[in-house]
Amino acid sequence: QVQLKESGGDSVQAGGSLRLSCVASGDSDSRKYMGWFRQAPGKQREWVANIYTELGTTTYANSVKGRFTISQDRALNTVYLQMTNLRSEDTAMYYCAAARTFTDATRGRGTWGQGTQVTVSS
Repeated sequence: QVQLKESGGDSVQAGGSLRLSCVASGDSDSRKYMGWFRQAPGKQREWVANIYTELGTTTYANSVKGRFTISQDRALNTVYLQMTNLRSEDTAMYYCAAARTFTDATRGRGTWGQGTQVTVSS
């Protein structure tokens, strides 16, 4: 079974930076694609970014492109989300996710972490 453990959520002022971490374990075929989702209060869940772990290929939502960077340390089975130039609208619960395919990853069909809160104050 795939297990995901997140850390790094915090409160930060607008314009600041924050790095989230997700440590993964379990069947590697079930976590070929790793990614991040977020959900703000009163809003629907939003896909943020993903990474194809075998090649390091990354994809981003337009709302975060140029500000957020997803990366990995394969030796540590860890995926990161480096967030810069944070805005108040980035405030949300951020979830790490793992899936077998690109389609499943972008649709959130796979294993989820517990979530970590990011709060950006203006």
